Amino acid sequence: MEMNFYVLFLTALVPMILGSIWYGPLFGKTWMSIMGFTEESLKETNMIKVLAICYVLSVLISSALMPMVIHQMGTYSTLAGEPGFAEQTGDAFVYFENFVNTYGDRFRTFKHGAFHGVLYGLFLIMPILGIIAMFEKKSFKYVAINAGYWIVTLAIMSGIICKWL
Repeated sequence: MEMNFYVLFLTALVPMILGSIWYGPLFGKTWMSIMGFTEESLKETNMIKVLAICYVLSVLISSALMPMVIHQMGTYSTLAGEPGFAEQTGDAFVYFENFVNTYGDRFRTFKHGAFHGVLYGLFLIMPILGIIAMFEKKSFKYVAINAGYWIVTLAIMSGIICKWL
């Protein structure tokens, strides 16, 4: 199973690109108001540092999404420790080769990956943000803006990874 790891690194740009739109013209003013930010306070931010750290963290997200949206990775991880697998010999490797040749393209579409991304956003990220918001005494708008961003971001990232990685 060949993977294009350049896609992984390109996918890590999605949160920053979408974030510039989401927290800019779409919901920027509302988000700034909820957070108590002003245009002036945001100008003090070292954006090079922020974007560099965000990119590294986004690569980690992309890496985590890969086995979650590519079903064939489950078979790979199940067999990877079997004798001879790393050397590309033995029964487990032969089984895996046959499996990938037969089923390697199953569920490898943008739509399927995006579906997984939406599910992860709804059932993992939104509850986490909701719990944090409860303790930080943030509003429903706070959760809606941030969860919405992550649901859309994960849908796009997962779609790209599933289709082209």
